[in-house]
Amino acid sequence: MKWTQIDVSTGSRTQLVEITGAVADEVGKSGVASGTCHVYVPHTTAGLTINENADPDVARDILADLARLVPAGGDYRHAEGNSDAHVKATLVGFSAMVPVIDGRPALGTWQGVFLCEFDGPRRRRVLVGVAGE
Repeated sequence: MKWTQIDVSTGSRTQLVEITGAVADEVGKSGVASGTCHVYVPHTTAGLTINENADPDVARDILADLARLVPAGGDYRHAEGNSDAHVKATLVGFSAMVPVIDGRPALGTWQGVFLCEFDGPRRRRVLVGVAGE
């Protein structure tokens, strides 16, 4: 499997950035018609999710509930002041696998791939690997 990199700039401390188009571009460049696409974020304060991309209120709701569940001002021992970001990234996860069918990511009608920023703004790397035939 060959891995490529997508660079994503975030503009807020917490943000969901849709990267579906960039992932689909990498799948297209791979020439794979049938297989799998692996998407991975090599960061400890950012994550990756697949969720609804039609209504931006869904992303807002996800971030609001994560903030409620894991508040920035919690009783943390990590001295850098971003412990909540580490916990949120762990809850969301760092990777996703998407089937590739007919040379495209086989996402549902309302699904999109999102980089989840929890300690921004920053420049993030997303690794995309495509395998198959």
